[in-house]
Amino acid sequence: MSTELRRLRNYIDGEFRDAADGRTTEVINPVIGAAYATAPLSGQADVDAAMAAAAAAFPAWRDRTPSERQRALLKIADAFEERAEELIAAEVENTGKPIGLTRSEEIPPMVDQIRFFAGAARLLEGRSAGEYMEGLTSIVRREPIGVCAQVAPWNYPMMMAVWKFAPALAAGNTVVLKPSDTTPASTVLIAEIIGAILPKGVFNVVTGDRDTGRLMVEHHTPAMASITGSVRAGMSVAESASKDLKRVHLELGGKAPVVVFEDTDIAKAVEDISVAGFFNAGQDCTAATRVLVQETIHDEFVAALAKAAADTKTGQPDDEDVLYGPLNNPNQLKQVSGFIERLPAHAKVEAGGHRVGEVGYFYAPTVVSGLKQDDEIIQNEVFGPVITVQSFTDEAQAIEWANGVEFALASSVWTKNHGRAMRLSKALDFGCVWINTHIPLVAEMPHGGFKKSGYGKDLSAYGFEDYTRIKHVMTSLDA
Repeated sequence: MSTELRRLRNYIDGEFRDAADGRTTEVINPVIGAAYATAPLSGQADVDAAMAAAAAAFPAWRDRTPSERQRALLKIADAFEERAEELIAAEVENTGKPIGLTRSEEIPPMVDQIRFFAGAARLLEGRSAGEYMEGLTSIVRREPIGVCAQVAPWNYPMMMAVWKFAPALAAGNTVVLKPSDTTPASTVLIAEIIGAILPKGVFNVVTGDRDTGRLMVEHHTPAMASITGSVRAGMSVAESASKDLKRVHLELGGKAPVVVFEDTDIAKAVEDISVAGFFNAGQDCTAATRVLVQETIHDEFVAALAKAAADTKTGQPDDEDVLYGPLNNPNQLKQVSGFIERLPAHAKVEAGGHRVGEVGYFYAPTVVSGLKQDDEIIQNEVFGPVITVQSFTDEAQAIEWANGVEFALASSVWTKNHGRAMRLSKALDFGCVWINTHIPLVAEMPHGGFKKSGYGKDLSAYGFEDYTRIKHVMTSLDA
């Protein structure tokens, strides 16, 4: 006896629609490894329709006053709070995340971030007007860019949607947003919520696969393409966008070094680092997964971290003792398993290193020690619940190894020595450096990296400004 699958639909120009050619893909619940819904596999006609709607809506939305855009975003934030349980249910079905942690760790920051950008809408800044040449007054205008093509990832479908649409809408842009093909449900619900508040065409959602995303980025209408995803995807977006010189905003992979010195409170560091490494099954580009420990405390630290991993639980979304749920999809399970299967002979699995159960995509909390700087698992992003440990001798070696990867998104330093913390925060080549903590984010501070972690900032006034363009206006005083 078959169960009828839920039918998700695109949201274009204020209405829900199927794909123009009727194509769909199945959406899998990673807890059970079975389909629970279908979503449109959108093609050229669907992308054309969404872009046309966003372009038509742009002039009126652009010309709304900042206070009007602020009020709209504040209504969206209130609606997210009112419908939080629906959003949680959709996200848990999308991802298999623990219900309680989704409620406590995602809904409040999402709402706060929307409200932050609502305020930012009224704080556009530029140089003061003045006579920088005799007889002429110059002013600087910050304006919205236009239509933004946005692609969100599968690790935080709801929150990354917020990081995309909130600054774009606050600045006066219109949006065509594509969720990952594996996690469209919560984004479609967000479209329903936002659609009751914004004018039609201002916010559009198109579901589909990587080809759909490519069609969006290559489309002639958007003035900006924004993606959170893999390095491979980001490079493809940058290449496609270059053909018509679109602006590009990329938040890509990470390989965060966690540098632990001998004066660290080991128990406290292990507790915090294990949570920051295993939370969301390590499917976080800022996850604390690459630990460098000073050699004098290495063995003690590894033993404590292995015990913390053994005490960490993965399992069903309704289990309150669970820190994280399944990996998102079978390909991700295969990727994580492959890293462990290919470990060199000098590596040692201190905890975990195996799949959990036969149903769903669960993987055990894993700690691997004995690794060298050029090992595959050190240089490449695992994106799973795997923490690696290396032993360093001194500050110089710690800095060299921490910086010795192609990613540069986030990092942390663990020490009681203030001078050392300041030296490391300067020397570490990463967009964020945490000191004696790892992974907290606030709406007021920028998030974004360097090197192959991409460019552009999410959150903060810097993230807001990324969705604006600058115009110089000069007028003669003699006219």
